[in-house]
Amino acid sequence: MNHLNLGYSILLFFVALILDAVFALYTFSVTKHEPVKAGIYSAFIYLLSALGIVSFVNNKLYVIPLSLGAFLGAFLIVEKEKRDNKKDKTKK
Repeated sequence: MNHLNLGYSILLFFVALILDAVFALYTFSVTKHEPVKAGIYSAFIYLLSALGIVSFVNNKLYVIPLSLGAFLGAFLIVEKEKRDNKKDKTKK
C-alpha cells in the first residue's frame, strides 16, 4: 500500500501551486504578445511539471497535493489579474 510522506506532500503542493501560477502568467504573457516572458514561463512549466510527473508515477496518492496546489495557484493568479484589471479601469 502506498503512503504519503507529509513533508514531500507539502513540497508537491507548493510545486503545483507555483506551476499553475506560472502557467497562468504564461497564458497572460502570450495574450499580451510578450515572447520573452512567455518563453521563460514555458521553461519553468516544463521543469516543474517533470517533478510532479515523476512524483505521482511513483505514488498515485501524490496527485492529491498536486491537484490542490494547482487549484490554488491558478486561483490566486487569476484573482490578482482580475483585481489589477479593475484598478486599471477605475484609473481611466
